[in-house]
Amino acid sequence: MQDHFMEEVVTKHRDGINRILYMISWIVIVLSGFVAVFMFSFVSRGLTTGAFDWISLIMMLLSGGICAYTYFFHDRLMTEYEYTFTNGALDFAEVYNNKKRKSLGSLNVRNVECFAKVNSDVFNRYVNMPGIKRMNWFLNREAELYFFYFTKDQDKKMIILEPSDELVDYIRKYVPRDAYRG
Repeated sequence: MQDHFMEEVVTKHRDGINRILYMISWIVIVLSGFVAVFMFSFVSRGLTTGAFDWISLIMMLLSGGICAYTYFFHDRLMTEYEYTFTNGALDFAEVYNNKKRKSLGSLNVRNVECFAKVNSDVFNRYVNMPGIKRMNWFLNREAELYFFYFTKDQDKKMIILEPSDELVDYIRKYVPRDAYRG
């Protein structure tokens, strides 16, 4: 039997705004870092001379906090999703700026109760169920979106993703017959 393996990366189709925001975030990091260092010199000078200035301390902490927060979270502006399909197992990951990878989980597609397009009537029935946990692992709302519905540990879950047509064909080979509602 032939192995079915496919890996695909979903990127934002129009990411011009995110790229601009990413560049601006670097400017914010540099400027707020510079202000924090500059204010630190006032605070340290005030400690040595005995003329402590609370405003300089607050400005230093505020600009240092802005610098650190922006530095640690600016990569999220360049998010991608990665889907890896291997013989019925689908792994999901979130990738930030091609540097950091966060595993979102794995799903054996043989265990899903429903696999269908988001623009179908079936989706409306499942999405409005009480107590459902929905995970949106897509970037482009205008793309052809699909969803999985499954129950795990008594929890109702739904994963919404944007697979390619080739990945949909692989998935269809492994989902139960009555689960695919194309």
